[in-house]
Amino acid sequence: MAKNKLLRMDNVGIVVESLDEVISFFAEIGLKLQGRGTVEGEWAGRVTGLGDQHVEIAMMVTPDGHSRLELSRFLRPPVVADHRQAPVNALGYLRVMFAVEDIDEMVARLITHGAQLVGEVMQYENSYRLCYIRGPEGLLIGLAEELSNK
Repeated sequence: MAKNKLLRMDNVGIVVESLDEVISFFAEIGLKLQGRGTVEGEWAGRVTGLGDQHVEIAMMVTPDGHSRLELSRFLRPPVVADHRQAPVNALGYLRVMFAVEDIDEMVARLITHGAQLVGEVMQYENSYRLCYIRGPEGLLIGLAEELSNK
């Protein structure tokens, strides 16, 4: 019997308080807003296990079209936990990492939009320059500049 194969990773979901602010931030990184709308009703709650729900969502896509972020703002039921300020060694999902052309320019630009550098921009061997930043609502974002192509 043939084994069913994985096709792709479709998206990463992030729950936020302000869709507009987070959409603007990810647009500054270079993602494009693919669509925005609401998902509600008992059928959606049967997928998530939350019962009757009402969620405003926005889908953002990377310039190459291969990766997407689904941003969600729950109107119903209310948010019950907040992990946004968890340190980088906390259990669970940590961050989204983006490959960028010029990490110094990107960090400088994102800082003018309220981001904060978590540690330092560091170089890993002759391969990458890397850093973590905290964006709007404390979201942890990784940036990586590949050096081998320069």
